[in-house]
Amino acid sequence: MDRLIKTDVHAVDVFFVRGQKCGRAFKLTNLMHTMSVAVCLTTSDPVLFSVLKPFSIIPPLTTSSFTLVLNEPCDRPPLSSHPCTILVRSSMLPTGKAHQDDLHRLFSKPGPHIFKDATIPISFVGPHVAEFLLSPSSMSLEINFLFSKAISWCDESQLTSLLRLAMENGKSHFVSALIEAGADVNDRGPEEESFISLAVKSGNADAVQILIESGCVINNEIDRFLHLAAAMNRVDIMEILCLGYPDISLNSVNSQGQTAVHLAAIQGQVEALQFLVSIGSEVDVTDRDGWTPLHYAAHEGHIETSEFLLHHSVYAKYAVTKEGKTAYALAVEKGYSDLYDMLHVSDSLHRAARIDDVHTMKSCLAQGANVNRTDQNGWTPLHRAAFKGHMESVKLLLNYGARIDLVDGTGYTPLLRAVEAGACRLQCILWLMGLKLALRA
Repeated sequence: MDRLIKTDVHAVDVFFVRGQKCGRAFKLTNLMHTMSVAVCLTTSDPVLFSVLKPFSIIPPLTTSSFTLVLNEPCDRPPLSSHPCTILVRSSMLPTGKAHQDDLHRLFSKPGPHIFKDATIPISFVGPHVAEFLLSPSSMSLEINFLFSKAISWCDESQLTSLLRLAMENGKSHFVSALIEAGADVNDRGPEEESFISLAVKSGNADAVQILIESGCVINNEIDRFLHLAAAMNRVDIMEILCLGYPDISLNSVNSQGQTAVHLAAIQGQVEALQFLVSIGSEVDVTDRDGWTPLHYAAHEGHIETSEFLLHHSVYAKYAVTKEGKTAYALAVEKGYSDLYDMLHVSDSLHRAARIDDVHTMKSCLAQGANVNRTDQNGWTPLHRAAFKGHMESVKLLLNYGARIDLVDGTGYTPLLRAVEAGACRLQCILWLMGLKLALRA
């Protein structure tokens, strides 16, 4: 016989409650048919844990209860990567009787009469343990197994609260465990914020995917997942959301009347804008103050963002806010001179080239207008001047570096536009042809 005692548990799970002296009962059974057995119970950390009645006598084939207690109340569970244990030792007791001192002396002397029946690991469980494991201070612990043990004692409401805490604290790698244990993925909490929203805020694409696959539903009336992802430039998350929720509203607005495109423009997130436009989001939409995404991009001084929006916009450059301001006016207010050309000055240059207004052209070029900037049709100011046959404008533009080899949206150079306009543009045609031949030479 290699043991005299059988335990009723493989581990003693202590339900931890902050600030309380916790404990857990367990049972030992004497396997002997005719003889009493003396038992000695000791913990690997006697400072932390004690067993009530550490020395005891169990009659033949009888079961006795014992209680493990946490010696002092704690505000946080005293977890360790090497859990404490209870060592169960036993010895046959033919007389069936002995005083505590006798039992102490019996187990103080090692020998073949002492059986080591079991080593029982001690675990802390319950929502307070899980909450601690989800806190930033638990980063150094090997906590996957501890967490699984802890939540096995939690009900659905507790698991759902823990899932919300995991999202808020960025511990999204515990999402699957909490959902599998029974957390309600469609609970919205007191402020009606969904778990998907929390996952997007944490920037964890895996958590977003898990929640979608677990049946998390959306409400297009209140959920603004694309807004959150767009502001962070998380195209990967936006792709997951659009694939997981084909009916997601691309142009839904927040409390300020802003779409996800607005949010991307405010933050200067060009990749997010490219994705949103590619799936059908509107670029020229205005918020409740009459601001288009371009207004915000100009107000924040985002050059690349403004260029993208101008390229995909129909009227945003000319739209005015409720205060009567264009995107150009907002850029001027903030002193973003790098935006002046694309938002206004280039338009003036194109207009002046069309009507041969050399004075205005000189003014625009002095303000930094890009002499080769194209309009929505791919025309440069030189295309316009050549098409109209305005020689003085053509010469001025060429002096400022206008390129004669640029093609418009249909593949025409300024020379070809002049030819298209007819013989009345002969002087301009000859001038551009001569310049072209000179460049080749």
